[in-house]
Amino acid sequence: MFKQIILASAMVFVAVSVMAADIQLPEPDKSNKTTLIQSLEDRQSQHEFSDKEVDNQTLSTILWSAYGVNRADGKRTIPTAMNKKDLNVYVFNKDGIWLYDADANTLKQQSNENHLDLFQKQDYMNSVSTVLVYTGSGEDYAVMHAGSAYQNVELYVAASNMASIVRGYFDHEEVAKVLNLPTGQRVIISQAIGWKK
Repeated sequence: MFKQIILASAMVFVAVSVMAADIQLPEPDKSNKTTLIQSLEDRQSQHEFSDKEVDNQTLSTILWSAYGVNRADGKRTIPTAMNKKDLNVYVFNKDGIWLYDADANTLKQQSNENHLDLFQKQDYMNSVSTVLVYTGSGEDYAVMHAGSAYQNVELYVAASNMASIVRGYFDHEEVAKVLNLPTGQRVIISQAIGWKK
């Protein structure tokens, strides 16, 4: 009986620890009124990043730009074919891997290990503190949705004088393995984001 109590207590502790690892993001900051034309003019791929970390307020706005809920009916900031919500956005940073839950505006921790090294195939990536990874089903729609999402991020980053670059140069299979993707899901593309050096 004593062993069962200890085991039950341990299970409760683990469950609470996992829930405590999730992050409730602040509301996205929508106060930046930079025009679309200005963002398009300023948009460019960056190869120089500061090692300053992206704070949760900024990350919340970036993720909302990528794939957030912008209407009361739960629809997103990007167009989706037949309202398919077949895209997932993961955040890799020094604290681990997180899955963006747009409906709850929350980061769900998937790992507490730093896997940023999976993206460091070029020297400039060594100082990047945050990488977004877009995953989806094997259908063409998820690829289209990922393109819409990362373009929204590119435009937000340009409007905020930040740095970003979309990258396919990494080991997709290794990233899929650490994400433990379910059957039918695949890694589509990654996007480094951060502050300009």
